[in-house]
Amino acid sequence: MRSPLRTPVAFFVGSIPVTEPVVVTWGIIAVMVLGSAAATRRLSLRPGPAQALLEMVIETIHSQLSEAMGVDAQRFFPLLATLFAFLVVANLSGQIPGITPPTAFIQTPAALALIVFFAVHYYGLRSVGLGAYLKSFARPTILMLPLNVLAQVTRTFSLMVRLFGNIMSGEFVIGIVLAFAGLFVPIPLLALEIVVGIVQAYIFTVLAAVFIAAGVGAVEAG
Repeated sequence: MRSPLRTPVAFFVGSIPVTEPVVVTWGIIAVMVLGSAAATRRLSLRPGPAQALLEMVIETIHSQLSEAMGVDAQRFFPLLATLFAFLVVANLSGQIPGITPPTAFIQTPAALALIVFFAVHYYGLRSVGLGAYLKSFARPTILMLPLNVLAQVTRTFSLMVRLFGNIMSGEFVIGIVLAFAGLFVPIPLLALEIVVGIVQAYIFTVLAAVFIAAGVGAVEAG
């Protein structure tokens, strides 16, 4: 069984290694692009069942994000909805035999957490300006400056570790059960992994929404 911190190499481009999670991520991106193109190719003002279901899902995600942020999430919806969709597909890709979810490797959660980190500060700067945004780190007193800066780093780290730990541990447990109990025993665990994958995508996205909202001053940073 592979180490959870070891990233297998799929192939080399010259002397540059291309790892397995990178290849799987490329595949996920291709599937999502093609799926989005197919789903939006024939939109109508009088939606059929499939379009109505898609609109209901989008509206539900929008309302959940708006509730978490305390403001209308429309401005941040493209980023957050894409993040959620990618995480759902990535987390559930492990249900395909022979594929390990890219989120079970530390590099992918780290990259996603960094995207959230930079998005928080980008939207914060755009909303209140450089001076006011920098002053927010010294609230309620200048003595809080080091702690507020440290909080930005630690919450990004916790976002990464939470996603990586939950997805990796699920894959690890299923691998152990497969090794000792055979093929059919892990089926209930696979069903549980589907639920965990969707829940982790939801948690990661909602936390990202809350962090962005805190950056723009819509909610109190915690």
